[in-house]
Amino acid sequence: MRQMVLTYPDEFELAVQTTREEMEAQIRLMAALKMFELGKLSSGKAAELAGMSRVEFLESCGRYHVPISKYAPEELEHELKTDLETLKQSEA
Repeated sequence: MRQMVLTYPDEFELAVQTTREEMEAQIRLMAALKMFELGKLSSGKAAELAGMSRVEFLESCGRYHVPISKYAPEELEHELKTDLETLKQSEA
């Protein structure tokens, strides 16, 4: 593992009303969420950066309103219709 050093003002922990450990975890999570949202990291790699399981990371996506799917609404509807048609054909 590599390590990154982040410089911040002495009073920053007080300003955000958290401990150093909580703040570091929050910064890692925020970086992971943004990089995932931009498509720079997979959910698995983003979870690794955030120091949590993939399931926990995906739950965090929901809490912070980060979409886990890149489909436009009409694309998603088309994909679902296609999947349903395929399912119906396989059952016949």
